[in-house]
Amino acid sequence: MSIWSKIAEAISALRAGESLADVFERLRTPPERSVAFTIAVIALGAKMAKADGRVTRDEVKAFREIFYIAPEEEENAARVFDLARQDVAGYDIYARRIRKMFSDGRGPLCDLLEGLFYIAMADGRYHPHEDAVLAEIARIFDLKEAEFKNVRARFVPDAERDPYDVLGVRPDQPLSEIRGVWKALIKESHPDKLVARGLPEEAIKLAERRVADLNRAWEEINRSAA
Repeated sequence: MSIWSKIAEAISALRAGESLADVFERLRTPPERSVAFTIAVIALGAKMAKADGRVTRDEVKAFREIFYIAPEEEENAARVFDLARQDVAGYDIYARRIRKMFSDGRGPLCDLLEGLFYIAMADGRYHPHEDAVLAEIARIFDLKEAEFKNVRARFVPDAERDPYDVLGVRPDQPLSEIRGVWKALIKESHPDKLVARGLPEEAIKLAERRVADLNRAWEEINRSAA
């Protein structure tokens, strides 16, 4: 059974007065962790798409690029996304529940923040309200301000971007050490690693985008040192 079928099955079991947030709460522990994570991405993605006051086709398309949706699952995926857009629960409620779900690791929280930035930038503009929402989500996730700024720099074209910040290294570190950090980050960003952290296989686009950014940062640093 695919991730979408599992979610649709859970939604079909909604009891009177329950919301999508309630479904998330019921599914937030293993082995349903990836189901809960997907619901969280859908819900926050839908809230993110509305953060600038409108939901565009580009933003919906961006979500579809992060999560692969098989043709036979189109109906289930559309149902979940529509329900997320209508859900009365605010983005902060989902963010706090996600923080509790991944209290044992920061990796999935950074993964999710990247996905939200990807959706926010899908229409080619970065609205101030989107920035405020994303900054608050990062705060709820207990991510450092530098982590938030680094992710923003990778996704927002006119944001200040430093290749050393992208890799989390210092300019005065030996090139060999920086290369070691880059290689370790690339290994950590392998799709299998993301699945092990609780992301469903459908979300490997997040890893592909990060690997590209890490490689670009290393190339810039290596080129400047030549």
